[in-house]
Amino acid sequence: MTYRSGVPAERFSIAQVTPYAWEQHHEVNTYVERLSDELCKRGHRVVVIAPSDSRELIRDGRATVKRMAGDPEAVFAQEGCAQVLAVGQSLPFPPARRGPAVSLPLDVSRTVEDLLERAPFDFVHVHEPFAPSASSAALRHSRALNVGSFHATTERILSTQVARRLVELLFGRLDGRTASFAATRELLQRFFPGDYALIPPGADVVELAGTEADDGSVEILFCLEEERAALRLFLRALRRLPADLPWRATVWSRLQGPEPAVPLSRALRERVRFVGPVDGSEAQFLARAQVVVAASSGVSPAPQMLLRAVAGGAVPVASRLMVYEEALADGDLGLLYDPRDAVMLASQLERLVTDTALRERLHEGAKAARGDLSWSHTADAVEELYRQVAGRRHAPEGKPDVRKRLTSRQFVHVDLHMHTDHSPDCATPVDVLISSAERAGLGAIAVTDHNEISGALEARDKANGRVKIIVGEEVKTADQGEVIGLFIEEKIPRGMTLEETIAEIRRQGGLVYVPHPFDRMHSVPDYEHLLRVLENIDAIEVFNPRVAFSSFNEEAARFAAKYRIVAGAGSDSHVAQGLGSVKIKMRDFDGPEEFLESLRDADIVRKRQSLLYVQALKFIQTKTRPPSRRRAAGNGNK
Repeated sequence: MTYRSGVPAERFSIAQVTPYAWEQHHEVNTYVERLSDELCKRGHRVVVIAPSDSRELIRDGRATVKRMAGDPEAVFAQEGCAQVLAVGQSLPFPPARRGPAVSLPLDVSRTVEDLLERAPFDFVHVHEPFAPSASSAALRHSRALNVGSFHATTERILSTQVARRLVELLFGRLDGRTASFAATRELLQRFFPGDYALIPPGADVVELAGTEADDGSVEILFCLEEERAALRLFLRALRRLPADLPWRATVWSRLQGPEPAVPLSRALRERVRFVGPVDGSEAQFLARAQVVVAASSGVSPAPQMLLRAVAGGAVPVASRLMVYEEALADGDLGLLYDPRDAVMLASQLERLVTDTALRERLHEGAKAARGDLSWSHTADAVEELYRQVAGRRHAPEGKPDVRKRLTSRQFVHVDLHMHTDHSPDCATPVDVLISSAERAGLGAIAVTDHNEISGALEARDKANGRVKIIVGEEVKTADQGEVIGLFIEEKIPRGMTLEETIAEIRRQGGLVYVPHPFDRMHSVPDYEHLLRVLENIDAIEVFNPRVAFSSFNEEAARFAAKYRIVAGAGSDSHVAQGLGSVKIKMRDFDGPEEFLESLRDADIVRKRQSLLYVQALKFIQTKTRPPSRRRAAGNGNK
């Protein structure tokens, strides 16, 4: 991104969403907090959305959401820094003592929905968007471009085994995906294939003041960021160290009462102290430590803690987990030992305590790595991903010269989606369709029979200037729903892939129009399929009166607005009585180019009509009469 006087070329409004209660100080929250700070420094507007354990924060968050009904900018009240917006209470899910658990929202979804409906976000950046969580709720209700970041390296059985299909559909809404570690990316690729950009977390670099304490002993630090069993392993390893070695150990925890339930010997208690935030921050203790231990067995690893140790100049000793090996460059930045092996951990600690040259060599060898640990590097990569994703949106200005040419044209009413008896599920003859369109006040119609173009060609031949006919076809793809080609001349065979069907429409010089894209009652392309062909979609149907639930139309409208795709509408009429249930008021046009530019500034006019009524007529006309009588009945309506 190009900068001028420290300001980015494009300023984004961004929501960073974490599933963890903000008070937990989870590694994901640390990532969100530091990334948000960096983005704010660059001129972006950032809001952190999180569940909370504080009733006061939740009240303030809900009050802000209410104010946004009249002032959408209220969410950005704190200019120049990220605002934390608490959206609801949470409780650990599943309840476990082995490590921090994701927060299950009790009352989050409605607040998140209202917030994202009102806030003018360019991006909703969700972290660990597995359900149930605030992140998954935000992804479900987002009206902005979506980026998902994944951090953990442990499998979530509920998402990967029980509800994988539903999770895949949810993740299909992501415009960009990132993984904090290669181990994270490998795990996700196994269950949810996709393109995950590797964007490691940063760490604040603070050079170590010395290599040993004032009394000559080596300070060993254990930060209780992992599961509790890791602390027990660490203490068992300390018991095995020779009594005459010059060391002392500190166990730092954010929680009260970090001491283990098992009793400690007097000799060990004299060398080990248990501290918390009241005694100093984790960063302060990291800055004084020569050795930092990570002892997870893989239940709840904390790789960011190892990066903070390296950034502070300490020498890490970590269990041989894939993510820990990655963080320590396969042992170049610290020592490794086999998980759950207290004897091997003790041996590695003894080496570091007795061998000053080894500590200094590892400390000096990590200098180059410390230069790459800046959070600024992380923000650079995320910002570049934002730029790439934003570039997928359609240009909002279209072709101004063509639109200017259309300003002197008269307005006409248009219906972009209808069928004749050339479709197997429709009984309306072409003559009846044209006459009904005239009576409905339509100046132009798009005839879009299912997998057939003959009805549209016949309509164009018989219209005689009474109604302008756009020749179209609603084509069934192999397994990705239906797509309409407008302004085409040749029949397009059904059964091709979505990409192949679009390519054929393009070859004929036609426009690609996506009908009822999110109507789950019909065969429709998945959200993810549409994302793959965004640049080749000319228009999208945002209102179809035949959908069973209005939310399907609302989702289509959100999709069109998000990607700046031209919006269209059509009656999808299978009976003559359905014509005119929706009209598009637009400037008269000639050819696909003028049509698309006219549609860009069009208004959609809806007419309330009973879906049950038109569906009953369709059933009567197509199911209860033989084909010959259908045509005869239709001719009698002329």
